[in-house]
Amino acid sequence: MKYIKQLCMIAAVCLVAEAMEYFIPLPVAASIYGLLIMLVLLLTKVIKLEMVEDVADFLSGNMAIMFIPPTVGIMACVEEMKAMLVPLFVISIVSTILIMAVTGKVSQFIIRKTKREEK
Repeated sequence: MKYIKQLCMIAAVCLVAEAMEYFIPLPVAASIYGLLIMLVLLLTKVIKLEMVEDVADFLSGNMAIMFIPPTVGIMACVEEMKAMLVPLFVISIVSTILIMAVTGKVSQFIIRKTKREEK
């Protein structure tokens, strides 16, 4: 019963996020709204981590399964994508490098800030 309750909490946040995507005329995906809602709920302690932790661990542990449908879709459209192969490759490389650089800088900033606060 605990797992069903946790899953329902996460599903409720997803439902609200989907409604926000539908009603708010901004180019923001529902998943981003959902992450922001969950972050706010966790930070404000409206939802405590223990209330969703088990199901969240299960879902993130099985995240690889979520990549199967897009992969199959890409495989089905290989012929159409051949014309865009170079731009897709360049975009993938540039965005990967950019994400790695930003993640590294943010991590360094957080580590330095944490070390300063400990002193």
